[in-house]
Amino acid sequence: MITAGDFKKGITVEFDGGVWTIVDFQHVKPGKGAAFVRTKIKNIMTGAVVERTFNPTDKMPRAIIESKEMQYLYNDGDLYYFMDPDSYEQIPLNHSQVEEAIQFVKENTNANIRFFKGEAFSVEAPNFVDLAITNTEPGFAGNTASSTYKPATVETGFELMVPLFINIGDVIRVDTRTGEYLSRA
Repeated sequence: MITAGDFKKGITVEFDGGVWTIVDFQHVKPGKGAAFVRTKIKNIMTGAVVERTFNPTDKMPRAIIESKEMQYLYNDGDLYYFMDPDSYEQIPLNHSQVEEAIQFVKENTNANIRFFKGEAFSVEAPNFVDLAITNTEPGFAGNTASSTYKPATVETGFELMVPLFINIGDVIRVDTRTGEYLSRA
């Protein structure tokens, strides 16, 4: 059990029948009245963000979130299949569970799957991935020092801005947290 007075960013708790992570919090001690904790919490299953106030003595159970590295196998319509490399067990996840990460994950590469009470609820791509350019305008020689960018599509279908010297077939490194080009791989 954790009290609202002990909240910190990133802590996950079970509350109102859901699992919530603390996005932001503030201990408020008004001149009149009792102290309280103003929080911004995010439901990790649905993604909903809510502002809520708690009494500092309110207790709630801490939620244990497990993370496991699994291999992305293939997409079959609306389902995305991931395999546990130890037990070879496959789990299907729907698009809403993978939508943020799947634009950076190629088939036969690893991603972290997050579980709560044995139930998979989200996928996290690695922080940096190497992807090949499948579509962009032709590059220019001599524009390597320029800070001018052009649109490009990578092999997973994700679109981003890349420098002018990048061509179709080049492999680039992408930061999955921001979706930005980092360098050639």
